[in-house]
Amino acid sequence: MSPSNWMSWIVTGSALCVLLPSSIMAQSLEQVLNVQERRVRVAQESQERIDQVVKKTRSLEDQYKAVLKEIEGLDVYNTLLQRQVDNQAAQLIDLRESIDQVEVINRQIVPIMTKMIEGIEQFVELDVPFLLEERQDRVASLRVLMERQDVTVAEKFRKVTEAFQIENDYGRTIEAYSDTLNIDGEKRLVSVLRVGRVALLYQTEDGDKSGAWDQNAGSWIQLGNEYKNQIKFGLKIARKQVAPDLVLLPVDAPEAG
Repeated sequence: MSPSNWMSWIVTGSALCVLLPSSIMAQSLEQVLNVQERRVRVAQESQERIDQVVKKTRSLEDQYKAVLKEIEGLDVYNTLLQRQVDNQAAQLIDLRESIDQVEVINRQIVPIMTKMIEGIEQFVELDVPFLLEERQDRVASLRVLMERQDVTVAEKFRKVTEAFQIENDYGRTIEAYSDTLNIDGEKRLVSVLRVGRVALLYQTEDGDKSGAWDQNAGSWIQLGNEYKNQIKFGLKIARKQVAPDLVLLPVDAPEAG
């Protein structure tokens, strides 16, 4: 190789040396840019994934907090329900004990009610015979009631005590009602005046006959005309046609003790 060629080569080599780094630098820069672009893209994708993870995490956290609150509320509700269940269990025990006691009371009260009805029946038979049919029907109804299975013991007891109360009220009330009595062998419509259980009197519709019940004799006796106006006035008082006032009426003398 001649010197001129060598120099050319040097020059050429120098040129190559100058050109070669430019090409390499361009390629390197492009590679750097590409790498940087990939890094940016990867970073963006990573950030997006991170953002999604954060969003999901926050959503799960919110759901977790909501579930915790719901669990807390359910705990309070379950505690309340448990108290109610415990109270109901205690009430159930009390009810069972009460039912057992009721059965015992029922077995004891039924014979007592039967004796009470028998007492009312005997009292009606021995008492002054006012409203006799009505009072006997009431006793008969009580006997039928006691045999019914569809009526509670409480209702039976209420009816029996109600009958007792009615009989008791007769002793402090005054009453007038219509009835048919056998007078001188003839059935006649009369007005009956009851003054408690002290006096039971009648007067015919035309006012010509008056009488009183004699408890000792167990029969009706006729009265004279001296009681006619008093009985008529007593009937008006009982019917609330006039104001209460003093009335002179015949009564049975008290029995000797």
